[in-house]
Amino acid sequence: MNKLQGKDFINIGIFTAIYFIVIFAVASIGFIPIFIPLISVIVPLVGGIPMMLFFSKIRKFGMITVSGLLLGIIMLITGMGYWCILTGIVFGLLSDLALKACGYKNYKREILTHGLFSMWVIGAFIPIVVTRADYYQNLLPGYGEEYADTLMSYMPDWILPVLLAASFISGIAGGIIGYRIFKKHFERAGIA
Repeated sequence: MNKLQGKDFINIGIFTAIYFIVIFAVASIGFIPIFIPLISVIVPLVGGIPMMLFFSKIRKFGMITVSGLLLGIIMLITGMGYWCILTGIVFGLLSDLALKACGYKNYKREILTHGLFSMWVIGAFIPIVVTRADYYQNLLPGYGEEYADTLMSYMPDWILPVLLAASFISGIAGGIIGYRIFKKHFERAGIA
C-alpha cells in the first residue's frame, strides 16, 4: 500500500497545523522590521521540533509535498501571497524524493531533509524582492511609511540567496534539535 490513505492525511493535517501554529507564533517577531530577515532562521530552527516528529512517522511518498501545499495555502489565506504555495510544493516534493531515496530509515538524511524542506519559507520573501515597488505600496496603508522604509532597508535586492542558505542551515540545526527531543520516536520507528 504505497498510496496515501485516511490515516496519512490525518497525520499530515495534524502536523501541518501544529507546525503552522508554532511558526506563526515565532514569525510574529516580524512586526519589528529588523527581525524580518531573521524569520528565515528562527522559523526553521523552531519548526524542526514538530516537523522531525512528523518525519519519524512518514513512510509514504507525497506526505511532505501535501504538507508543503497546505502550508502555502494557509500562508496565502493569512495574507502572505501565493509564492509560498509554489515553494511549499517544490521543497515538499524535493524533500519527499530525499526521504524516499533513503527508504525512510535514516535519521541523518531526515535531518538534512528538514533543512531542504525549510527552504519553503523563501516564498514569504520573494514578493519583497521581485515585486518590490508594489510590495512597498501595499505596506503603506497598514504599516506606514517609516515601517515600510525600514523594512526595505533590511531587505536589499540581493538578499534571497542569503535567506535561502540561512533557512537550509537553520533547518538542519532545527532538525538536530527535533531529532534529539524525539530520539525515542525515531528508535521505535526503526530509523537509524
